[in-house]
Amino acid sequence: MATDEDRLPDYKTQKKKPTSDEDKRKKKIVPGSLMKAVIRPGGGEVTPTDGDQVIYHCTIRTLDGVVIQSTRREFGGNGAPIRHVLGKSKMILGLLEGIPTMLTGEVAMFKMKPEMHYGEEDCPVSVDDRFPKDSELHFEIELIDFSKVKVISEDLGVLKKVIDEGQGWETPREPYEVKAWISARSGEGKMVLSRAKQPVHFTLGKSEIPKGLEMGIGTMSRGEKAVIYVTGQHITETPLISALGGVEEIYFEVELVHFVQVRDVLGDGRLIKRRIRDGRGEFPMDCPLHDSLLRVHYKGILLNGAKTVFYDTKVDNHGQPLEFSSGEGLVPEGFEMCVRLMLPGELALVTCPHEYAYDKFQRPANVPEGAHIQWEIELLEFEMPKDWTGFNFRQIMEDVEKIKGTGNRLFKEGKYQLAKAKYEKVLREFKHVNPQDDDEGKEFSDTRNLLHLNVAACFLKMGDCRKSIEECNKVLDANPIHVKALYRRGMAYMTAGDFEEARNDLNKMMSIDKSSEPTAKAALLKLKKEEQEVHRRASYQFKGLFDKNPGEISEAGVGEREEIATENNNDEHHHDLVNNNEQDIEQVAAPTRLSFMLGLLPKVKRLFTAVGLNRCTIL
Repeated sequence: MATDEDRLPDYKTQKKKPTSDEDKRKKKIVPGSLMKAVIRPGGGEVTPTDGDQVIYHCTIRTLDGVVIQSTRREFGGNGAPIRHVLGKSKMILGLLEGIPTMLTGEVAMFKMKPEMHYGEEDCPVSVDDRFPKDSELHFEIELIDFSKVKVISEDLGVLKKVIDEGQGWETPREPYEVKAWISARSGEGKMVLSRAKQPVHFTLGKSEIPKGLEMGIGTMSRGEKAVIYVTGQHITETPLISALGGVEEIYFEVELVHFVQVRDVLGDGRLIKRRIRDGRGEFPMDCPLHDSLLRVHYKGILLNGAKTVFYDTKVDNHGQPLEFSSGEGLVPEGFEMCVRLMLPGELALVTCPHEYAYDKFQRPANVPEGAHIQWEIELLEFEMPKDWTGFNFRQIMEDVEKIKGTGNRLFKEGKYQLAKAKYEKVLREFKHVNPQDDDEGKEFSDTRNLLHLNVAACFLKMGDCRKSIEECNKVLDANPIHVKALYRRGMAYMTAGDFEEARNDLNKMMSIDKSSEPTAKAALLKLKKEEQEVHRRASYQFKGLFDKNPGEISEAGVGEREEIATENNNDEHHHDLVNNNEQDIEQVAAPTRLSFMLGLLPKVKRLFTAVGLNRCTIL
């Protein structure tokens, strides 16, 4: 029976907030070490808190009234107020404790003992050796303003104060084209840049505006107004502001009017998507998903001197748009990568290198080999991929066969990443499928196993033996005598150079299913050849290593410079492990991955890698 005591929360298990360095410093404060007198009251009712930027003038005097240091011009300062972010900036303890008690416009005098200013033990703020750190001093503070700010650089050299919020959440980045109203003044109040009659146009990442300003604008949305505070190394001379004349701090007033999305899709400047007309919705939430059905108009242009148009759907397709499903390899890779970044109704100009255009795709007759392409693409609309809500088991399995068939086609075309994505999509959706009887359960289990093995085949083709083995293990953990899984894992072990594990799987496969002997023996023969070749290379690599007299150095494998030639595909055609109505898929030779380690232990062969079989079957 539960009691009231049972229902009490367990306060002992609640984690306490870690104590900050500022909190530890504040614990040192003793009564009488910091005194405050208000000289002029401030306005409002709110005082600064952690995270606020405080802007204030400070004049430090001895108790006799002698000015030691000041920000004010009349006392020898440069006229620029101090800016600090409470809880982030390094401050003396007296101001860290005293400023949060002030109102905007207030002027106060703080009387501090040495341990409250620069005389504090391990004070985080340094001061000139001539400063009277061991004396009791007066700090006259005028709190000009305080507000919430966004810290943009870790060194607090770039901060942003939002005046008016913008629209949407997309922000510009390199190499977006930006249009903004900009004016600037120094920390002392001197005008550095007047607001022009027209907005400033610039491209992010091309050093056309100071680096700190660029960092701040990179956090703004359309229509946003903000003040961006830039100091130190973040103030750089650019075409916008060239003659800085020793200015150490600049306040930029910015209104972000508009920006054009320009995306460096590959990150190396070769595949560029430039938005010409905005679409509907928010980027990227309203962009097409994988497996969406897309409808686009496009114009293909050769990047030659004449900018020859080689295809236009509005002319060459009777005005009908191109319709295709994403993720199925039906259009050039660069084309699809950019369309996936578009919003409905958007018009974009895409510049694409030949290897992402028609090098790996059926090339139109009027497009020269190796041609760089420009596409003008308009995304009319797209349909989201359908889910299995409301489907019965038979309808689900029919849809699975279609998706699996698409995956098999992509595998045959050598598009292993896309094929893997198809198989993995079904496996994710299978987590929500519940068979209703034994027959459905068996069909479901068999299909899931085949999908895992197909993913394993994709990983093997992509050179990731470890993940291929992991996919096989998902099948063998549930069914240790699954012949197809043993075969696939054995091939992955062989490709990884783990010959003993590969031999174990292939022998076990034969002991379970006698009909698999032709396939297993062909694989074992291949394994033996590869193992012998690894031993031969290792023997040559270490030849003469210990033939020298004591004190002499021998170089392992001297003279060997040639690569191992890839064997011709003369292996006996192995038995098909899948149903007769499934087709073999020709395998592009897996990359040879040989590595050699110095050592004498016989087990070094486990660390070498070798080539797998030249054929692979998708299930």
